[in-house]
Amino acid sequence: MTLADIEARIRAVVEFRDLRSLPRWKQPFVGALRIAWGIGREVSEGQLTLRAMSLVYTTLLSMVPLLALSFSVLKAFGAHNQMEPLLLGMLEPLGEQGVEIVDNIIGFVDNMRVGVLGFIGLIFLLYTVIALVQKIESAFNYTWRITGTRGLAERFSNYLSVILVGPVLVVSALGITASVMATAVMQQAMEVQLVGEAVQLAGRMVPYLLIIGAFTFIYVFVPNTRVKLLPALVGAVVAGLLWQSMGWAFAAMMAGSTRYAAIYSSFAIMIMLLIWLYLSWLILLIGANVAFFVQYPEYMLVRRGEVQLSAALKERLALRVMRLIGERFHAGRGPTALDGLAHELDMPVEAVARVIEALRRAGLLVKAGQEPAAYVPGRDTDQITLKACLDAVRGADSTVPGPRGDDELVDSLMEELDQALGDRLEGKTLAALIERRK
Repeated sequence: MTLADIEARIRAVVEFRDLRSLPRWKQPFVGALRIAWGIGREVSEGQLTLRAMSLVYTTLLSMVPLLALSFSVLKAFGAHNQMEPLLLGMLEPLGEQGVEIVDNIIGFVDNMRVGVLGFIGLIFLLYTVIALVQKIESAFNYTWRITGTRGLAERFSNYLSVILVGPVLVVSALGITASVMATAVMQQAMEVQLVGEAVQLAGRMVPYLLIIGAFTFIYVFVPNTRVKLLPALVGAVVAGLLWQSMGWAFAAMMAGSTRYAAIYSSFAIMIMLLIWLYLSWLILLIGANVAFFVQYPEYMLVRRGEVQLSAALKERLALRVMRLIGERFHAGRGPTALDGLAHELDMPVEAVARVIEALRRAGLLVKAGQEPAAYVPGRDTDQITLKACLDAVRGADSTVPGPRGDDELVDSLMEELDQALGDRLEGKTLAALIERRK
């Protein structure tokens, strides 16, 4: 069997449409294979690696200012000394070089005096920190196919909460764990062999759980869309296991890195740090893609930018979207969520969102609230004609003017077709379509 045959078989399994028709024991394996295929495709296209590299550069610029702000907040709680062990844990794969890097970073932070920076210096410090969080959000929005951004006030409040509250929560979790372990009741319980072994096992699991918890929080909180908890948790578990496994492999590589020091001299530490930061960001973005594919499995088989709708499909989709939203609104079920529509229609969210945006611009739909995106009819359903729904999507997505010059034969033919359609749909409204459905 050749490599081409193997690839053809894998592709046949991955592109099998009706996953629910497979035996139950096969479905998880095929689903995992699809996710792996989708992740491989995203990495090969280069955007994931490019954004990971960009985040490495921004991290180097904002690392010291970010830690300075975090230290200032933690000092108010008397917990600033907990940050150094946390940094050592994050850079543990670098070995002795990691300790040296942490010492240098802590030295930079200790030497930074926010009070003597001045107004311009303080603004630059805040800018570098906010730029990092903004780049992370941009990378996640790209993963989730989100083009819109949060409002300025919302972004500012969210970024500050991540910068100021995040370190407090992490250190508090570590402190609570240490306090519980130090209680007399826990010490007595650990004297029992079975309990002691269980506590030791739990202690070894704490780093994994903290990483998975932190990644889950990031995947739910950062993207400018509604991310369900289960997909975020699945992505966090994959990213956490990858991060720990990569840490072991990187530590093994660092153990035999004397030849790198001979080649790069004093630059070896910086190069190893850059590589580790790059791998860490890449793993975080891979986990975000896993979460996205779990929540929207229809995207596993579609390359980015390949969601193209024919004119006939746009019209059909527009009528179905309007009917579903109108039915639910008439039934008193309130706004209809974009995610729910896409799931019910078994269509990519991006495709449904394009049609909805065209209908919204025509005034046929109105967005209710901010997030998650949900819609209601823009006016009474008996005032919305089916012809208006079709007209709304016919002119959508056109970015160029019509052909130059006039062609009377073609123009008259198109007018006749449009008139025939108008005559056929005359008097037919969305309300009538909903009534026929009942």
